[in-house]
Amino acid sequence: MLILAADTSGKHGSIALVRGNSDGSCEVIELVPLTGGTFSAQLVPQIAALLDKHGFRKEDIGAFAVASGPGSFTGLRVGLAAIKALAEVLQRPIAVVSLLEAIATAGGTRGQVLAALDAGRNEIYAGEYEVEASGAQLIRERLVTREELVESASNREILTPDRSVVEVACEQGGQVREVERPRSDAIGRLGWQKILSGDTVSPDALEANYIRRSDAEIFAKSS
Repeated sequence: MLILAADTSGKHGSIALVRGNSDGSCEVIELVPLTGGTFSAQLVPQIAALLDKHGFRKEDIGAFAVASGPGSFTGLRVGLAAIKALAEVLQRPIAVVSLLEAIATAGGTRGQVLAALDAGRNEIYAGEYEVEASGAQLIRERLVTREELVESASNREILTPDRSVVEVACEQGGQVREVERPRSDAIGRLGWQKILSGDTVSPDALEANYIRRSDAEIFAKSS
């Protein structure tokens, strides 16, 4: 099955074409970076160019895999809107992957881990996962302060791609390991496992995983 994967959760995003095989393996055909944060201008043309380069039409896409967040509000809205539109036109399923889930599996270890991302404003996105050979099972995701990071890990290993989070965890005496920030090829691989298990959503049900409310929501509630 041909899968189009996308990640627009951060400053630098990417798209990837991956092929899911019947034996459960997944082959990355190509990964294309999206730089500079102008995802609205790049995303659809880059998808079209990537398909054309490899001799595919959009109708050849069997499913989509997308990073749902947490991350940039604007970036996520752009990416999810594009995937939702394509999936709706083609009537294809979508595998939704949390960026924290991808980080949890990036460490290559089994058992309970805490995946962490710098959320700014003295806060950290924290995701507790049980990692097995078949993937990562969510325990919970939440927003914690920097001071609460190690306490929230509860003796679990902390995995993060952010040097700032590594420094905070080290200062607090936590067990921490820096991993590479997942790209859309990792989202595609995890998405294929979800597709195989039937864990997909329709375009109408696709939503961003912001964890933190937007400034607009906060100001509206306080006004």
